[in-house]
Formats: sequence, C-alpha cells, structure tokens
Amino acid sequence: MAVNLVNVENVSKVYGTRALLDGVSLGVSEGDRIGVVGRNGDGKTTLIRMLAKLEEADTGRITHSGGLRLGVLTQHDSLDPAATVRHEVIGDMADHEWAGNAKVRDVLTGLFGGLDLPGFPKGLDTVIGPLSGGERRRIALAKLLIEEQDLLVLDEPTNHLDVEGIAWLAEHLRNRRSALVCVTHDRWFLDQVSTRMWDVQRGDVYEYEGGYSDYVFARAERERIAATEETKRQNLIRKELAWLRRGAPARTSKPRFRVEAANELIADVPPPRDSSELMKFASSRLGKTVFDLEDVTVQAGPKVLLKHLTWQLGPGDRIGLVGVNGAGKTSLLRAMADAARSAGEEQPVGGRIAVGRTVKLAYLSQEVAELDPTWRVLEAVQRVRERVDLGKGREMTAGQLCETFGFGKEKQWTPVGDLSGGERRRLQLLRLLMDEPNVLFLDEPTNDLDIETLTQLEDVLDGWPGSMVVISHDRFFVERTTDRVFALLGDGALRMLPRGIDEYLERRRRMEEAAAAQTAAATPKPATTEKSAADQRAAKKELQKIERQLDKVSEKEAKLHTQIADNATDFAKVAELDAKLRDLAGEREELEMRWLELAEDA
Repeated sequence: MAVNLVNVENVSKVYGTRALLDGVSLGVSEGDRIGVVGRNGDGKTTLIRMLAKLEEADTGRITHSGGLRLGVLTQHDSLDPAATVRHEVIGDMADHEWAGNAKVRDVLTGLFGGLDLPGFPKGLDTVIGPLSGGERRRIALAKLLIEEQDLLVLDEPTNHLDVEGIAWLAEHLRNRRSALVCVTHDRWFLDQVSTRMWDVQRGDVYEYEGGYSDYVFARAERERIAATEETKRQNLIRKELAWLRRGAPARTSKPRFRVEAANELIADVPPPRDSSELMKFASSRLGKTVFDLEDVTVQAGPKVLLKHLTWQLGPGDRIGLVGVNGAGKTSLLRAMADAARSAGEEQPVGGRIAVGRTVKLAYLSQEVAELDPTWRVLEAVQRVRERVDLGKGREMTAGQLCETFGFGKEKQWTPVGDLSGGERRRLQLLRLLMDEPNVLFLDEPTNDLDIETLTQLEDVLDGWPGSMVVISHDRFFVERTTDRVFALLGDGALRMLPRGIDEYLERRRRMEEAAAAQTAAATPKPATTEKSAADQRAAKKELQKIERQLDKVSEKEAKLHTQIADNATDFAKVAELDAKLRDLAGEREELEMRWLELAEDA
C-alpha cells in the first residue's frame, strides 16, 4: 500500500471577496504523478503553494508525513544573484564527485546542452545576477532535480524550455521515483508525465484518473451527464476530444480511455477544420502570392542565421516552425514582416522577399504591446473594430470575441493597467484578430495562456481562413493548429519535416551524436589507447580505494574545523590545527587528480 505523503483536509482560501478554494480535500501518495489544470486566477498556484506549506490556508489542515523530503519550483526563484551557477547547482561537491554522478551529468546536459554550460559566458562559474529570467529558471530547476526528494511540486516547469528541453524533462520525471504534483499549460507534457489530474474550477478541485487525454474525455462525459448550462464550453471540450481521438495515435503513451465511449461522444462532432474549404476561401482573399522568398540570407548583427533560403508561404498554408534557440525562427518572421510592412521596399541582406499585394499581416511578437492603461478591455478591442468576420459566415461583435477569450461581461470593464501578464497577452491577440488579417505570424502565442483559453484560441483559429506561421515550444498547440512543420536546425537551412516534431527530435539527437563522435575523433589519444579488461578492473578498484580515502579526508577535515572552533581563543593551537588542515587539503588535491586520471581508464 502506497504511503500517504500529504493530506489536504477541508481547506479554504479567500482573496478579497472571492473564494479561490472552498472546502477542498485531497491527498498525495507515493508514486502519484498529478497534473494540475484550470483557468488562470482559479487557484492552481495557491493550491500547490498551500500543499507545500509556502502559504497558509484560511481554514482546514494540511499535514506532511514525517521526514518528508520536499522539492518545490515556484514561479519566482530564490537564487543568490551574487553566487555562481556552480555554487547554486553543484554546491560543495568536488569536481570528481559531480562529474562521476550520472544524475548530475544527465541534468546539466538535458537543461543546458552540455557539462560546460555552452550558453553561459563562463560556464559553471558564471555569476547569476546578470542572467535572464529564463536562464535563472533553468538553474533553479537544475538545482532541484539534482537533489533527492520524496515529492516534487513544480509550477510551470516547462517555461523557457525549448521542444528538446521539454522532451528531456518529461523523460527525466518519468524515470524518477519521487511523487510529482505539476501545474503546467503544456498539454503534451501533461500527457507524458501525469497519471492523475486535478482540475481547479470555481473553488473546487475535480479529480480524474489518467493523463491529459483521459481527462479531456472524462470531463466531456461528466459535463454531458451533468447537462450543464455551459454548452459552449462543453462543445469545445468535445471538439478537442475529437481531435485527440482522430489524430496521431502516438499522442499518448497508451490509448487508456474507453475508445468506444469516446467515439460515441464525438460521433456528431465534425473534424476541427475543413482544410480544402479553408484553402479555397484563403485563395479568394489572398490570390496566388502570399510570401515568396528567393535566395534569402537573414542575419542578426554579424551572425548569419539563414543563407540562400528559397521558400514559399502560400494561401491557406498553416505552418509550424520549430528549431534550436538562436537558429533564426523569430528573425525569419521579422524579415518577412518588415517586407510586408514596407510593401516590399525593406529587404534582407541577401536575396529578395516578394509579398502579395492583398496581404494583410498580423504579427504577435513575444513582447506584449503597451496599451493605454486607462482604457477598458472592451474599449481597447472596439478601437480596432466593432465587429469581426471570422470566415465561413461566422461574425462576432467585440464583446462576443472578448467573452470567447475569457473576458466576461464584468472583466470587459477592467482597466488595461489592472490586467495580469497573461490577460494582456490575450488582449493583444484579440486585438490582432479583430483587425481581420489574412496572414498571421504567431511567435510563442501560448505564453501565459491557460488551457481553457488555449482551446478557445484553437477553436477560433480552426475556422480562420488565411495563411499562418506559428513558432511555439508548446508541441500540442503546434500539432493542433498547423498542417505542416518546418525546422531550423542551426545550419542555415529550412527543412520540411513530414513526421513533424517527432522527426525534429530524432534529427536533433542524430546531430548531437554525430557532433560528439566528431569531437571524440578529434581529441588526441595517448599512445596506449587500448585498455585490457584487467586494466579497467584495476582502475575501478583503485577508484573505489581513492573514494574511500577522500571520505576519510573529509571526516578529518570536519573534525579539525570543530577543534578550531572549540579552541578559537588559543592562537597557538589554532595555528597547529590550521597547518594540519592545509596538509589535508594538499592530500585531497593529489587524490582528486589521481581520481580524474583513472576515471577515463575505468
């Protein structure tokens, strides 16, 4: 029987006049892997902060099992800005200790791309203070994953990770023994790591067995049985379930939910989008030419990101763009956007970008556009347009589209200055769509959006007739909204991937293996490279002996430190003890050097 790690009994939490959680009772046991979902502001983060005892409940009780080893990743790190990465992540571990630890090597390689932290100016010795929020986030995550815990509580762990980093983290968490409670908007990630789901809604928490796909089915069925008044929301869930059931079978590790019941539930749900109909409509709005790139070179400062690129974005194309950070995804979109804004006058450093005469581009960048903080939400949308044509006979007023994007009637009168970062992101996207563009560039559109808002955005985009390019680390969103995937692999070329993101990850693995093999081949080897099995056994034996000696040296050092503290006022005694301490430090250095020499032989 699994040991209970955390008990949440009849817990309530009120902010102002709003009850975020109302009489919630839950439990976390050994082996649990729980994904937490819900709308922004409904209490997901509050729930897990109380679970970790970082925040007090107003009523009720939260108990931890005795000696619980708990690891928490919050949305704001507590790293020392004056410390180095080595100090925060590796701590006091000697080089031979962490270099010989498979878990440490795996975490550093998975999160930073190598043991020498290639993206950081001084590697492990980089000072944390000047680093970006994303870099600090990865450092905090690495520090957490290197330690041993009984329970990991993670709040948005995939933020600032690319597609490869997210795939690595999912595999790493699957292989850990510790229980897991994870808040994330990344639905692919939830399907990979979760075996149970908590859905935080209007003060309550609903529990579901299985990962995200199972949750979508179970919630759709629950709402059908309950015959709730939220028909629109129910239909969106059924639509997402239809996409999951009819799409690629590899989206979940196993088709765990009841296939017959799921198929019956979606029998009357049409496919997410009629591609041929949308293509026809897009062609009538855009003509034959949208963007034609011929022999284009794209640079960021002196660095050449893309060279001799010939590519075409046609009417109705829905493209997902993935690639390593710094490969030029955003720079490519900016070059195309600059050409569109200048009617073809502004061109890249090499080649030419031809833009169709009827192109009306909307570009959602990663930066949130500044709006007048005194405007109300509805006013900010109406200043763009009162009504919007979404294609296929669908028309919405500014107020209706606001509701679709989670701005209810009361929220529509909130001043822009009072909105959260996620709400401003939603408003920015809403204003773009309100302008009736026929070409959309979306650069990380899922940032700060909750799952419910993402499904609503996907629903709007399903019937949107135009050309679209999406850059996103959210694998689920890319697969859900686009028809083809192209990749920038860091070699200056753009490639179409028939098998999508799975193929991208396979190509990246092959590239890394080839680079490692090339590095190994270029490294000069000693004259006697061949080691017999007997030599290897002897090296391993001596390694173990050195490790035991190092442990003894550590014990002696600890005793000397204690004696120095006890005799702090006896200067002669302190000098004698300090001399012994220096001798031990020399002995430690010799042993560590010998350990490193033997490590390769073993």
